[in-house]
Amino acid sequence: MSWFVTGTDTNVGKTWFSRLLVSTLRENGIHAAGYKPVCCGDRDDAVALAEASGGLSLEEVNPVWLKAAVAPKVAAMLEHSQVNPGMILADFKLFEKRFDRVVVEGAGGWRVPLADGYDMADLATDIGLPVIVVVANRLGALNHTILTVEDIRASGLEVAGLVLNHLQDELDTAAITNKGVIEDLVEAPILAEIIHGQDFLDIDPFLNPA
Repeated sequence: MSWFVTGTDTNVGKTWFSRLLVSTLRENGIHAAGYKPVCCGDRDDAVALAEASGGLSLEEVNPVWLKAAVAPKVAAMLEHSQVNPGMILADFKLFEKRFDRVVVEGAGGWRVPLADGYDMADLATDIGLPVIVVVANRLGALNHTILTVEDIRASGLEVAGLVLNHLQDELDTAAITNKGVIEDLVEAPILAEIIHGQDFLDIDPFLNPA
């Protein structure tokens, strides 16, 4: 099984988790790779995924790179160009044939605009993979997660589960209590809880979902 990784917002740890998942799959003998269809701003996300994927080139992992650190549609406008969803889908279909599992990492949040009348949710729907939602464990996480999961399901996609990501060492009341209620609120399992700076992952929930 391959996955599409989205987040409850931008900068919630999608790349950190995606890199960990790809690396851990490969350590367990699975021919896996990361795929970042669109990068905006620096290309650090794609670099991390390329390295985790056994040294693939940036062009293989990231077919569309836009220089401005804004939403893809806006970044493309600034470059007097536009994102071509058909090209991305064709590239992905060729890419996924080369691997047993692919971890596709979206840009920004679930509904970030890519082109006129087309956003990241549309791309994920066209790709058609189960979706993992990376949740920034902080105040507001419950609302953001509920809205994201509801929209994913409204798109007809399966929510494979949640990854609860701690963005800092110290936990406040919201961060401590979120884990106890979030699974029930959205009826989706927490596949992993990542402590700030954690560089390992338990692969069993991903290979053997409940």
